[in-house]
Amino acid sequence: MIKVFGHKSPDTDSTGSPIAWAWYLTEVKGTPAEAVLLGEPNTEAAFVLKHWDLPKPAIIADVAASEEVVIVDTNNPAELPPSVNDAKILGIIDHHMLVGGIKTKTPIDITMRPLACTSTILYDLMGADVARAPRGIKGAMLSCILSDTLEFRSPTTTDHDRKVAEALAADLGVSIPEFAAAMFEAKSDVSAFSDAELLRMDSKEYNVAGKELRVSVLETTAPKILLDRKDSLMASMPAIAQEDGADQVLLFIIDILKEEATLLVPNDLVKQLAEASFGCAVSGDTVVLPGIMSRKKQIIPSLTL
Repeated sequence: MIKVFGHKSPDTDSTGSPIAWAWYLTEVKGTPAEAVLLGEPNTEAAFVLKHWDLPKPAIIADVAASEEVVIVDTNNPAELPPSVNDAKILGIIDHHMLVGGIKTKTPIDITMRPLACTSTILYDLMGADVARAPRGIKGAMLSCILSDTLEFRSPTTTDHDRKVAEALAADLGVSIPEFAAAMFEAKSDVSAFSDAELLRMDSKEYNVAGKELRVSVLETTAPKILLDRKDSLMASMPAIAQEDGADQVLLFIIDILKEEATLLVPNDLVKQLAEASFGCAVSGDTVVLPGIMSRKKQIIPSLTL
């Protein structure tokens, strides 16, 4: 049985895309596959599973050397199981920059395209077979695209992402504005999460000028809920950084509706980084970055010291 999975701290795309591709491999290609997760899905992804009546995939901590796997929505070993290079990797389907570090036992199929969402790529790879997909699979793919594009607000959005989402929505009879609003409402409900869980919820590791950074993003339609916790969140950052082998945690709170980010500034290192990276002047423990919506396209490429 092939295991299909995305990155750790699974968001909607790393939850829905494995489900969609496992369906395709099993039902269309006749190759038994199952979707698995590398952690608990976030609140938006959990909403999507419930809305489309999809069972939550099993959560795994690692893979065995004998297991066949397909990786979606990442190619970064830091976001994958510890033993991923020991497994038999069959393919990678991704829309992020090439990181390097994955080693395979044999040549594999790799599809990487500059699109906003993995599910857009899956839609293209499935071709006419998308018509055979159950409602839940189509719904999962639509959800992934709306999540990754922030309902087409993100600068990563392409005309093709929008076209695919609109085609899926029309097929499903779904109002994109209404469904996206429900998804974002679910994403914004963070009341049950600890500071540590929030700082790791949507987080990726990067090295900038010799500093190991955990770059965390929280997308929300209710930023005040998170900003009201900023003192506690900043106080939690040193312990999280130490536990995760990082020098610093960066937390960007993305206001989906205002289309801006607020970066928490707990110390001089982050102040220096913010001013060098975004050309802003920091005078307190937060700084607003107008128009910043995408970690992949706007935050990570800008980070410098």
